[in-house]
Amino acid sequence: MSEHIELAETEPRVTSISEQKETHQETDAEAGVQGKAALMKAERRLVRKLDIAILPFSVLLYLSAYLDRGNVANARLQGMERDVLRGSDSNYSLALATFFIAYIVCSIPGTLMAKQFNPSRTIAVGAMIWSVAATLQAAAFNPAGFFVARFFVGVGESMFGQAMGFHLSLWYTKGDLAKRVGLFISSGALAGAFGGLIAFGISSVERTSIKQWQILFLIEGVPSVILATATWFFMPNRPESTRYLNEEERELCLRRLGRSISVESQPGIAWKGVIRCVKDWKVYLMAVMYSCMNLTLASVGGFLPTIVKGFGYSNAQAQLLTVPPYAVALVFMLCLTAFSDWKQARGFPVVAVFILGIVGWAILLAVPAAGASHAQYSVRYFGCCLITTAAYTNIPLIISWQAANNPNESQRATALGYLNSIGQGLSLAAAFLFPSVEGPQYIKGSIINIAFQALGLVIALTLTAFCRWENRRRDREEGGRPEQGASLDTYDKFDYAPG
Repeated sequence: MSEHIELAETEPRVTSISEQKETHQETDAEAGVQGKAALMKAERRLVRKLDIAILPFSVLLYLSAYLDRGNVANARLQGMERDVLRGSDSNYSLALATFFIAYIVCSIPGTLMAKQFNPSRTIAVGAMIWSVAATLQAAAFNPAGFFVARFFVGVGESMFGQAMGFHLSLWYTKGDLAKRVGLFISSGALAGAFGGLIAFGISSVERTSIKQWQILFLIEGVPSVILATATWFFMPNRPESTRYLNEEERELCLRRLGRSISVESQPGIAWKGVIRCVKDWKVYLMAVMYSCMNLTLASVGGFLPTIVKGFGYSNAQAQLLTVPPYAVALVFMLCLTAFSDWKQARGFPVVAVFILGIVGWAILLAVPAAGASHAQYSVRYFGCCLITTAAYTNIPLIISWQAANNPNESQRATALGYLNSIGQGLSLAAAFLFPSVEGPQYIKGSIINIAFQALGLVIALTLTAFCRWENRRRDREEGGRPEQGASLDTYDKFDYAPG
């Protein structure tokens, strides 16, 4: 009996063919799950490494750019308009407009340069141009000199703004991009907060041999020169050629990107991609929508301290009170861009931000400014928080939307350039919307901003409806969405590529 039991325990069990197949399938499934988990872990590790190398440069450069672009609004309250621009509202508006003229004219060439050459190099050159010009604003002694300095600040920034968005799109997938662009753009809101704090601190400095506004330009300009130099030497260029990644990481990075676009291994402009962009009506509509947003952005950047001063505060208090609206914009932007990436939706978040802008400007239009009560000033200040939030939050959402719909690199660089060449058009108008004689209510400025925020809202709804309809149509014609990891021929077929 015991021998029989021992034999039974050691005798191998014979399994059927079907049982063997099930066993192999289970083993393969387990191996597949383990392999997928290992791949996801490796991708998370790669993305963290990219974030460490690229995001600090993008954030610091944008912080620097917006400090150097927007400090003119703070300098105005410190006597710059009186000392350099002869106390003229018109000269101040021309100084703002000069920046945007250069920015508009040079934006497409500046962005295409990032495609023709290594993006890190062209961005560094642009940063050096704007930082030197911003620093030299402190040496201006007449309107002509100040206009020239502002022009070259615009030239330098035209090689950076959308070029950095293009550079990020070379490293990150659609699912990663809005959060990264949001973090990058959020430093613009941070710059607004820092600018107010720095200007407030300088306003308490005792009399020196140089004026307060000159100190402001020097403090915010000189560090930018150092940052531009560091960008040239240390910011990674392209994933297929950077020394920052080893071969395994490079292959993984390119494979991730290849799930939604054709990865182009060399710099250089593919003119067929440029032509496809020029013929795409959606690019122009997106740029007009971006311009509607930029009207509010330029209004906030050029006049927020002036609007807040109209609440009855001193110059120094107005500088300090510009900080909270930028802080609110920063937090809201980071939350909404993270939500946008999670849902992989751009249209409805953009719509929501335009609604915030309409409400904010409506408050500033409807609530009295002159002789207002404390409660009315509080409501108007809330309106300032809303318009600042609307000014910044849509930047990363629209950039990510434009980038995702233009998968060919040359097509994408041109489309992003259009966001500034067309999309900054209304920024010129903003420079003339808030003359001192119309303060502190600024009826004209508020009405025009409401009108264009409403136009942006209509465009966002139209594009959202069209894109959803087009996606459903393509899914029907192509038999559904492509398998994950499928190769897409966006180099030759652009956004027409199946999948």
